[in-house]
Amino acid sequence: MSRRRRATKRTIAPDPIYGNYTIAKFINKVMQGGKKSTARKIVYDAIESFAKKVKAEDPVMAFEQALENAKPSLEVKSRRIGGATYQVPIEIPPERRASMAMGWIITHSRDKAGRSMDEALSSELADCYTNQGSTIKKKDDTHRMAEANKAFAHYKW
Repeated sequence: MSRRRRATKRTIAPDPIYGNYTIAKFINKVMQGGKKSTARKIVYDAIESFAKKVKAEDPVMAFEQALENAKPSLEVKSRRIGGATYQVPIEIPPERRASMAMGWIITHSRDKAGRSMDEALSSELADCYTNQGSTIKKKDDTHRMAEANKAFAHYKW
């Protein structure tokens, strides 16, 4: 029996404008240096302009769809067996799927040079909504890697 204390999940409050937990989590991921008000402004501006780009009546539903399109379902983990290291494909838990998708969207938005963060974020969300762009490419690469290593799936732990 384990003697360690297990980590408890902290619950976060929903965001003040939409009352959505996913957007609140996204704001926390965008935040740098503890500047939550700046992160909120960036995310809200990005969601508004993104909803206009894709001509969606409900910006929250459009955001959720873009995030759903970016979520990976499989990834590979290294597993060392008898001196050899295998890339073993595993299914990703739902919390981690969402977290990975948010991280990829934010990273690829920050990589877009010459634009403000809210412009870059709205264009990346629009790309995810239409199943294009660098975030979707990253998801496809992850799935392709898992598919290529399907032969090692029996090493799952």
